[in-house]
Amino acid sequence: MRENDLLRLPLPTDNPLEPPVEWEQLRGRCPVATVELPSGDKATYLTRYDHVKALLADPRFTRPTAEDGAARIAPEGAGGPAADGTTTLALPDRGEPHLRWRRQVGKYFTAKRMTALRPGMARVAEGLVDDMVRSGQPADLKAGLGFPLPVYVICDILGVPAEDRDRFSHWSDAFLNVSRYTGAQTRAAYTEFAEYMSARIAATRAEPGDDLISMVIGESEGEGQGLSDDELLGTAMGLLVAGHETTANMIGKMVAMLLADRTRWELLLTDPALVRTAVDEALRFDANLGFGIRRYLTEDVEVDGELLPSGTTVVCGMPAANRDERVFADADDMVLSRSPNPHLTFGAGPHACLGQSLARTELQVTLEVLLRKLPTLQLDVPVVELKRVEGLLVGGLRTVPVRW
Repeated sequence: MRENDLLRLPLPTDNPLEPPVEWEQLRGRCPVATVELPSGDKATYLTRYDHVKALLADPRFTRPTAEDGAARIAPEGAGGPAADGTTTLALPDRGEPHLRWRRQVGKYFTAKRMTALRPGMARVAEGLVDDMVRSGQPADLKAGLGFPLPVYVICDILGVPAEDRDRFSHWSDAFLNVSRYTGAQTRAAYTEFAEYMSARIAATRAEPGDDLISMVIGESEGEGQGLSDDELLGTAMGLLVAGHETTANMIGKMVAMLLADRTRWELLLTDPALVRTAVDEALRFDANLGFGIRRYLTEDVEVDGELLPSGTTVVCGMPAANRDERVFADADDMVLSRSPNPHLTFGAGPHACLGQSLARTELQVTLEVLLRKLPTLQLDVPVVELKRVEGLLVGGLRTVPVRW
């Protein structure tokens, strides 16, 4: 890589589980780089841990909106709302309204509640593995387990029927894929999704249960200053997308990473107590995470001695930062016992992922069930033959072929 070369995101790799060679070069020589996004727009790309964490944790800056005039990820008319900001969820994303929203919704994602959800998750995972075994090998772990488990879990949490999971898959793909859909198709999917979820919220008001939507509605009525209808709709839609697409892809990637080097899987079989730290190490080690999160600078900021003016769009490269040898010893090795592990996969600061405890729990349960029921699990193809999902903001593998 020459200093004057303009890098285009996403950076290519020969191996779907390995990082681009440019990450190490950028962290060392050009930690504040200018890059071109798929839209053709230019942005500033950060790859060092301290820089990425500082910007993500800065409450002044958040995801761009359509009004900001920020660099777009996708070309005009392509991709979901996360790509160009034309269709956004009605959620407060700055200041006290954002903190209030996080406090209300965050009450559901407590460690106590996640512990209570574990037995049900394990039963669903065991049933899915049994179905996969009955169908014969080789099997696609992503289709058989990785996709359906998070859908069942998030549907249960939101009180919506899991039978609609194929529709959820289409809607979330339209939100998160920047190359597969036209703007018109994305807007149509958004409208369908909003109408569906509005009807579910109305049904929940009429017959509340113990799900998250019922909890938020009840608190809003009790306190008189809860979420508006638009905020409630945005919360339900956002959690359904974030709560299934990202975790479904991470299950497939985590298992592929652990099976890519058989000694990793054998270590977990020998010492299942490593599952918790192994999950966080998989989250850190994941090089196929998408290229990062955008932040729009509303005032001048200095990074590494360089002044970034107000109006700059910054891409915070979390997966690149997670490989920073200044923070992580043996950063390019998957160390299953790594602790502490302050990776940035869930972000940092006031916008850190609200459902990270849920994601960790699902990943831990998945790994525990697979180790117990399929100890001889192995990839059915060489790692280099695994294919990335093209155009997906969150990163993923198309399939994870396995046998046992």
